[in-house]
Amino acid sequence: MLLMTAIALVFSCRQPATEKESTGKFVKQYFDHFNRHNWDKMAAMYADTAAFKDPSLGTGIVMQTRRQIAEKYAALQKDVPDVRDSVIQIYPSGDEHVIVEFISKGTAPDGSKFELPVCTIFTFEQGKIIADYTYYDNFEGPN
Repeated sequence: MLLMTAIALVFSCRQPATEKESTGKFVKQYFDHFNRHNWDKMAAMYADTAAFKDPSLGTGIVMQTRRQIAEKYAALQKDVPDVRDSVIQIYPSGDEHVIVEFISKGTAPDGSKFELPVCTIFTFEQGKIIADYTYYDNFEGPN
């Protein structure tokens, strides 16, 4: 009986995951899929269609389906087979947003190594990413 009471006490004292812990787990899973180049699993973390701001897509908001997301990253992998992201900091912002600061690294098609600082703002709805606003220096030098 004493053992059962102790077990009940331990489980009743456990607090639900905080927003920061939940966000951290989500971001870790997202970047784990990215670094394993598992584009279909990463794309499944998005709503059926999500809004993107990304210099590679132009200057406005572009809607993309999960299939388009997976295809975009598969094309990136083709150009940069060793692409990997390292999370620097996670900034939770309320229940619907998280800002992630990270470094993208890899070998460019010309054989040069790169490290690109990136910042992404994710917006969530019902546990899925509905918006992905990504910012980085897309300056490619003079023509």
